[in-house]
Amino acid sequence: MSEPAALLQRLIRFDTTNPPGNERALVEYVAGLVREAGIDDVKLLGGDPERPNLVARLPGEGSAPPLLLQGHADVVPTEGQQWTHPPFEGTLVDGEVWGRGALDMKGGLAMMISAVLRRPRTAGDVILAVVADEERGSHAGARFLVEHHPELFAGVRYSLGEFGGFSNDAAGRRFYPIQVAEKQKCAIVATVRGPGGHGSMPMRGGTSARLARMLRALDRRRPPIHVTDVARRSVEAMAAALPAPAAVPVRALLNPRLTDATLRVLGEAGKPFEPALRNTVNAVIVRAGGSNNVVPAEATVELDCRILPGFGADDMLAEVRAIVGDEVELEVTRYDPAPTQAVDYGLFDLLAGALCEHDASGTPIPLLLPGITDGRVFGKLGIQHYGFVPLKLPKGMRFTELIHAADERVPVEALDFGAAAIGTVLERYGR
Repeated sequence: MSEPAALLQRLIRFDTTNPPGNERALVEYVAGLVREAGIDDVKLLGGDPERPNLVARLPGEGSAPPLLLQGHADVVPTEGQQWTHPPFEGTLVDGEVWGRGALDMKGGLAMMISAVLRRPRTAGDVILAVVADEERGSHAGARFLVEHHPELFAGVRYSLGEFGGFSNDAAGRRFYPIQVAEKQKCAIVATVRGPGGHGSMPMRGGTSARLARMLRALDRRRPPIHVTDVARRSVEAMAAALPAPAAVPVRALLNPRLTDATLRVLGEAGKPFEPALRNTVNAVIVRAGGSNNVVPAEATVELDCRILPGFGADDMLAEVRAIVGDEVELEVTRYDPAPTQAVDYGLFDLLAGALCEHDASGTPIPLLLPGITDGRVFGKLGIQHYGFVPLKLPKGMRFTELIHAADERVPVEALDFGAAAIGTVLERYGR
C-alpha cells in the first residue's frame, strides 16, 4: 500500500472527534514520525495538555521565505449516521480508505506529512503545523499558536491547507478549484415580538404569525448579487475551458441582471456558484415560548450569515433588514472579519503548474470558499492562505457531499496524486 494511504489509515484510527478532540495521541504519533525522518525542530504546544499542536520545521536553503503547511487533526462527530464500515477503523475497500476524516482533513494531513517525510530539497524552510480544534472554532489550535507563538511563523508569506485542490467535473472538463479567499462569518439574532396571552384564547397576527412571515421572507428572498474579483476570475477561467455551449450560461452569471435567472436554468449545476456571488443568510436556531398553555410574546432566530470579501457586518445587516422588514429587531452577535480583503495571487501559478504536471487535462481555477478555515486565523499574521489538498477524484465522486457525512472515503490513487503534487510544490517553491 502507498505511504499516504497507510498513514491515513493510522490517523483515522485515532478518534479525535470534537468535542472533546483529544488530539494528543495523534499529534505525538506524527511527532515521532517527523523525528524519525531526521527533523529535529519539533515542538508540541497548547493550552490544554490533551490538545497540543505540533509545529515542525524542515530546514531549507534559506533562499526563500518559509512555507507553511497546516492542517487540523480533529474531526466532526458521527452520531446518528449509518456507516457501511466503522468510521474509526480506516478500512481499505476496493482501493479506497474509509473513515471519518478521510477527506476532512486527515487525508490532507497524510499527503502533507508524506511529502515532508521525504525531505525534499527546498529553497525555504517548510513548517508543518498539525493543529487541534478547527471544527469548533480553532481556540485550542490555530488561534492558540497565532496568539501565543507568532514568532514560529515569522517571515511566512504563504500557507497551504484546506479547502481546495480537489477535482470537479463539469461538461466533460476536469477542474481543480484552488482556494484563494474565504467568506467571513457573521451571526445575527433576529427578534420578533407580539402580543402574548393564554393559550386557550384565539391569537391572530401574534408573535408566531410574525415569526412565520420572517422565515418565509428569508426562504423566498435573496440578498443582492455582488461580483467580486475572485468570483470573476473563477468564472472566467472556468468559462474559458468549457465548450462554447456550456460557457455561455457560466459567463452570464457575471451579469447581475441575469445571475438569478441563470442559476435557475443551471439548477443543481449552478448551486456551487451562488454563495460566491452573494452574501448569504440562513435561519439555524429558532426559540419561542416556554409553556404549552402560553402564547409567546417573543421569538428569536439565530441567523448564520456569510459575507463576501470587501463587505462587512453593517452591509450584511442592511441586506437582512431589506428582506425581513422593520418589525424585526436585528443584532450582530459575532463577526469574524477577514484579516485582509486583498488576495495575494503570488503562489497561484506554482500550485496550478504542479496540478497540471500531474494531470495535464485538468484546469486549475481560483476558488472563493463559502465556509471558513484556519486560513483566516493564520491570515492575522499577514499570511496568504491557499486551500490546496489536491485530489484527483473519480468522475461523479463529489468531495463536498462526503465531508461530514456517513461513508466518508478517499481513493488511494487520489492520495498518491496529492502527495506527489504537494511534493512538486515543495521542490519548486522559491526557485
